[in-house]
Amino acid sequence: MSSNERTYRGSLLRVDLTRRQLDREEVTEAVLRQYVGGTGLGAIYLFNEVPRAIDWSHPDNRLILAAGPLSGTAIHGSGSFSVVTKGPLTGGASSTQANGYLGPYMRSSGFDAILFQGASDDWVYLYVHDGQAKLMDARYLLGRDTWETEEAIARELGLPQRSLSIFSIGPAGENLVKLAAIVGDRGHVAAHNGVGAVMGSKKLKAVVAARGRGRVSVRDPSRLSALAGEIHEGVMQGPMGQMINKWGTSHLFTGYEVSGVLPVRNLTTNSFPEHDRFDGENYRPRLRMKPMPCWTCRHHHCHIVTVTEGPYKGYVGEEPEYEGMAAFSSLLGQTDLGAAIMLNDVNDRLGMDANEMGWLLAMAFECYERGIITRKDTGGIELTWGNAEAARAMLHDIARRRGFGDTLAEGVMRAARIIGGEAPDIGVYLKKGLAPRGHDHRARWIEILDVATSNVGTIESANVFVRPEEAGLPSVTDTFDPEQVALTLAGTKGRRFFEDSLVICTIASIHAPLKLFTDALNAATGWDWTPDEVWPYGQHLSNLLRVFDLRQGLGPESEAPSLRYSSAPVDGPIREKTIAPHWDRMRRSYYDHMGWDPETGKPLSETLKKVGLGHIEL
Repeated sequence: MSSNERTYRGSLLRVDLTRRQLDREEVTEAVLRQYVGGTGLGAIYLFNEVPRAIDWSHPDNRLILAAGPLSGTAIHGSGSFSVVTKGPLTGGASSTQANGYLGPYMRSSGFDAILFQGASDDWVYLYVHDGQAKLMDARYLLGRDTWETEEAIARELGLPQRSLSIFSIGPAGENLVKLAAIVGDRGHVAAHNGVGAVMGSKKLKAVVAARGRGRVSVRDPSRLSALAGEIHEGVMQGPMGQMINKWGTSHLFTGYEVSGVLPVRNLTTNSFPEHDRFDGENYRPRLRMKPMPCWTCRHHHCHIVTVTEGPYKGYVGEEPEYEGMAAFSSLLGQTDLGAAIMLNDVNDRLGMDANEMGWLLAMAFECYERGIITRKDTGGIELTWGNAEAARAMLHDIARRRGFGDTLAEGVMRAARIIGGEAPDIGVYLKKGLAPRGHDHRARWIEILDVATSNVGTIESANVFVRPEEAGLPSVTDTFDPEQVALTLAGTKGRRFFEDSLVICTIASIHAPLKLFTDALNAATGWDWTPDEVWPYGQHLSNLLRVFDLRQGLGPESEAPSLRYSSAPVDGPIREKTIAPHWDRMRRSYYDHMGWDPETGKPLSETLKKVGLGHIEL
């Protein structure tokens, strides 16, 4: 290989669904070096090609599935890909990731990214294999859930399922449910901001990639392999990495309950005495566990499980990650492990975001308890706390927009407004239109601020895995200090955007030093990135997406938490502590640290110049 030969070419497949036309485009070296891949590459295409203030379901919206320069390599957790689009919950940009095999299989078939535009006049799915791509008839798949869709497509193509990566929408996406997700490879989910509804609006049932005969080319394979080992060792040196590796992300359950982070009964309490039932250390030895690892992943947190006791004995489904477990247990006052596994599995098969769904059902349960809605409203379904079968029935109604499910299919904020009365005060959501992840962030103010001001339909940078010291910031001494929260959030833009552009799994990268990932990028591409470039990269993307969202009509008036989300806990370790009195000052401080106008939230002209976007006009 010559010294100037490109190993990471950035081959993009453009699919015009309206005209049924497929074209290959090569992304320039300059664009790849600036935007890397994954979320970064998707963001610049979204910004350049989606007009101002169009509806999320308009054919001119783009749906971009993008791998990155580490996808399909020896790096553990590099089976991921990013989905970028304009989402229905916020009306702004969305960036969400899923693991599994699609990223590597896309790349081994010759495509680093797939961009969908237009809308088909009838249902299709896309099949890519060894540099070829074809739109296939998907009418026979309508109404099938995501697992059924995988099985049917594998039969049609005559290939074993493990030689295919199939990501599809279930009935929820077909019916344009605003919290619809894209689900594949037996339960891996690109969930946030209704990306599955965008896919449904284009009459695209699935994206299928067969494992190609080609190999993902990297500049220095031996160096990359060595770095993969170093990164895994770095992850395993931290206590959280060890525990997740052994017990899965549900191991967080007990710690979150003790610290006030576990969401319980729509935030009406912080007490959930049954928390230990949902901790992997307690339940994994009692279930039948079948490992289902992602591409080159050495962690042990993905399994197909069989329930071995209780009313759902014999049920087979994917082991829920922590957020799915919380959505269908503590949030609903539901204390049976088997029921949580069943509900999470049904939700995945129907194709919906477990985070938004947990808050949605919890609000409905509390509204039912208070008499705001009745059995007449719900079609006879008794939404009483802990009622797993009522939750299952409502999942199906939401996915198919039947009865009261049609109201809930709008997501927490819109459903609350339709229900009326006290419902808008009861619901947990951001006024931008989405619900947060499955935690009680009243104990983590940085995440409330992040998701409220985020430009990607979920958190941008706040994460327990991000260390301020890595970005040259002082350690946080008080997580309830508004100024420290604002400074830390603004200053740590970077690592999450960078990982989501490489694209790699967060779980497989926790604790590992950032330099190992820039070294891995360089080994894969021949570039010369340094850790110091990561933070400006995050600022560039954050400002680019900020301008996009402003052009779509979003502004500071929508950047606030709902009344319940900002309320003071009535019990638990942070009793009576509330973000509400500090909100306006904290948000203004964050805007100031980002270089945005404190009143309008618009990036200042000098800020845009500083981050390399001086040519952009608001």
